[in-house]
Amino acid sequence: MDLLYFTEQPMATYPADKGLEFGATALMFSNENFDPVSGSELYNNYIEQYKLAEEVGIDGIMLNEHHNAPFCMQAKANIFAAILAAITERVKIVMLGNPLPLSENPVRLAEELAMIDMISKGRLVSGIVRGGGQEQLAAGVNPAYNRERFEEAHEVLIRAWTETGPIRHEGKHYQHRVINPWAVPLQKPYPRIWVPGVISRETIVWAAQQRYPYVALNTSIEDTKKIWKVYDDVAAECGYEAGPENRGYLIQVHVSDNEEKAIENARQFRWMQGEFTGLAHPVWSTPSGYSSPSNRRAFVEFSAGLRQNPRGQTSFEQQMADMRIIAGTPDQVVAKLKIILEQTRPGILSLWGNDGAVSQEDSLTCIRLMGQEVFPAIREFAKEHDLKGPDEANAPVHLKYSTDLKTPAVAAE
Repeated sequence: MDLLYFTEQPMATYPADKGLEFGATALMFSNENFDPVSGSELYNNYIEQYKLAEEVGIDGIMLNEHHNAPFCMQAKANIFAAILAAITERVKIVMLGNPLPLSENPVRLAEELAMIDMISKGRLVSGIVRGGGQEQLAAGVNPAYNRERFEEAHEVLIRAWTETGPIRHEGKHYQHRVINPWAVPLQKPYPRIWVPGVISRETIVWAAQQRYPYVALNTSIEDTKKIWKVYDDVAAECGYEAGPENRGYLIQVHVSDNEEKAIENARQFRWMQGEFTGLAHPVWSTPSGYSSPSNRRAFVEFSAGLRQNPRGQTSFEQQMADMRIIAGTPDQVVAKLKIILEQTRPGILSLWGNDGAVSQEDSLTCIRLMGQEVFPAIREFAKEHDLKGPDEANAPVHLKYSTDLKTPAVAAE
């Protein structure tokens, strides 16, 4: 099993009263509320956290990026990946991931990732995402073409990594007269690609068609089982049997020596969910064309006060009861994680350890306990239950490299 540490790199040090007054802190909340002195301190705190994660034996560090919002300080995941490639020796650098539809030059992205893979000596996992709805607006990308751009950018990325140049690409959204990157990845045929998401059926199907692992982001146990059912059915149609190596799971977990302290800090996960300052305006997060008409209608009606939030308004206590948030001592956390692993059987587990205004001291304690007490117990449990990650299972990087297919394979382009 691959055991990872994750944080959104939040910036809680801004005037919360202004966030509450504005009603949302993503996209249109003015950057006059950003404090670069605090930002500098936080960036360096996160580097300290990542260095500790490697020291205490965590397998990998998960990175992502978001834009125009304090809930995530990473405007470019590749920058932190490059830093980690230079300052760490062992951990996987797991990018979940680069928002492909926002990229105007997938060839340059291919070069950047190849450099990271070489500097890290082959430790890169290059996850890819569609990006949030409001981020399409900020980047000036037509949301209606989000999925088309995602799939075509992926095609260009893989061609740049695997085909001998110079070659040419003339597509609907990307035109490259010359694709001939001098830097190509160390890993062959290319670094593993994992695809994170929540419940987008189209993305689950696409990931299964590629045989890319799908990482469920803090979904409930029941929703996670539904995701695996969709993935497994598509895998069978493509000729392979999906297993733990195709499944990843991210869950919000805070560990402390003291249960009361752990629960107090775990309440900060609600900060990310917008309980304290608001997050994204529901219309901005689902711009026209980004999702289905029925989904957008639901969010528009919510913004007008005509219905409840389509994402639900689950309390902290209910999320704790449902084990979508886990907090406690190492023994308490391990006991609950074992229940989740028994029911969902992923080969990739990422613990989202800290959020909001959790102090650096408590964040480091959480990471230390994860690495020294929680993950060793989970690693042994995974071994007993045959929960292997992609590398341990020797899974193919892509469907086209499979040698175990039961029917002819046709991956989605």
